[in-house]
Amino acid sequence: QLQASGGGLVQAGGSLRLSCAASGRTFSSYVMGWFRQAPGKEREFVAGITRSGGTTYYADSVRGRFTISRDNAKNTVYLQMNRLKPEDTAVYSCAADSGYGITMYESTYDYWGQGTQVTVSS
Repeated sequence: QLQASGGGLVQAGGSLRLSCAASGRTFSSYVMGWFRQAPGKEREFVAGITRSGGTTYYADSVRGRFTISRDNAKNTVYLQMNRLKPEDTAVYSCAADSGYGITMYESTYDYWGQGTQVTVSS
């Protein structure tokens, strides 16, 4: 089970840190990803991180502004979002993939958490 938190309302240029806590003892066995879905749009990949945390990958739209990290001892993955823009407004969800590499395709992810709303005002 995945539980995302940390969303909220922030002004453009501000920052938020999302957290996704996982239950169970096998968190470190999963590649983790963050996705988002804006109103009227399809869900899109935001960032991913390998099991050890040694490799990360970002969508072009957030690269340089967002940072994904994980703490396997705490069964938690984070998404630090800086220099937020109104177009970052969306429901953000975390997901776990039992595969070996980071993928952008939501169909490869096995487990999903509920979303947390991020709203960026201009």
